[in-house]
Amino acid sequence: MRIETCSFCSQPCYPSKGITFVRNDARMFRFCRSKCHKNFKMKRNPRKLAWTKSFRAAHGFVQHSPRTNPTLLTQGNSKEMVVDSTLTFAQRRNIPVRYDRTLVEKTLKAMSRVSEIRTKRERQFYKERMRGNKARQMEADRKLVAENQHLLPPDQRDVVPEGYMERMAEKQALKETQKQQKLEAQMDVEEESAEELSEAELRQTVKARKAKIKTGRKQRLIRGQGPEDMDVDD
Repeated sequence: MRIETCSFCSQPCYPSKGITFVRNDARMFRFCRSKCHKNFKMKRNPRKLAWTKSFRAAHGFVQHSPRTNPTLLTQGNSKEMVVDSTLTFAQRRNIPVRYDRTLVEKTLKAMSRVSEIRTKRERQFYKERMRGNKARQMEADRKLVAENQHLLPPDQRDVVPEGYMERMAEKQALKETQKQQKLEAQMDVEEESAEELSEAELRQTVKARKAKIKTGRKQRLIRGQGPEDMDVDD
């Protein structure tokens, strides 16, 4: 089973998947999805789109694999392993090779070994590229904490001013007392208003509400009282 690569983003195109475009000069283009096909028709350059493999390989210095030249691993910020001996096996040949049974057997055996070597080198390449990221992130976090000490709880700060904890306790106690006083004042007002209302006043209010409801019912239109007499000319 042959797995082709996308002509735009270099992702694998599996059999019966993707889109194939053949130009008038008999050149064939394969696309893994409609996104790549649309960008190709819009004549966009894949080296300028950040989600393509050619962009990742083109930007920054070219990084070599550890087997070829370990001294160049720290250069640049390239995200793809560009120069490696295992990548030459996947290159297209303009001149077809004559079929040879022994050559095919050797090639099939070598393909699995080459893929294993390439995965190991890619893993090592990724580790070298990510080396030092944790230390840099930790340093940035330390700087952020040092510059914003006032946002941390007092017990987690590096330097706590003298008397700060006492002042915070006094403020908290003052807030609690003010809250309690407010609740007590509100309860006193409610009790006084309830005492002022006597039984007679309550009865009067109830009667007024009932009278209002009765008048509202009377004011409604009465419908459905039978047929009405019509004025007929003699």
